[in-house]
Amino acid sequence: MKQHEETPKDDPRYLVANREALIGVGLVLINFILWYGFAYGFGSKPVEEYSYIWGLPAWFFYSCLLGTGIVIVLVIFAVVFLYKEVPFDEEEDE
Repeated sequence: MKQHEETPKDDPRYLVANREALIGVGLVLINFILWYGFAYGFGSKPVEEYSYIWGLPAWFFYSCLLGTGIVIVLVIFAVVFLYKEVPFDEEEDE
């Protein structure tokens, strides 16, 4: 039996998990803002006024293709530079 049971506040893994969860939420918000901004910014005109990139409406190209590419790069950056590897096993005090 453990002499001292750690609470989540005492375990540094929870701080790392909370920080990484906030980074994930931030990435989702960035994705939504990019998608919404491009889709409704460029797509709110009448269809006759749309401009096209590679045969796709500009709003679709920027919101779905370019925005997705940007978010993928941001996720790779976050995983490589911001996320930390933490052990999942519990350390036993002996």
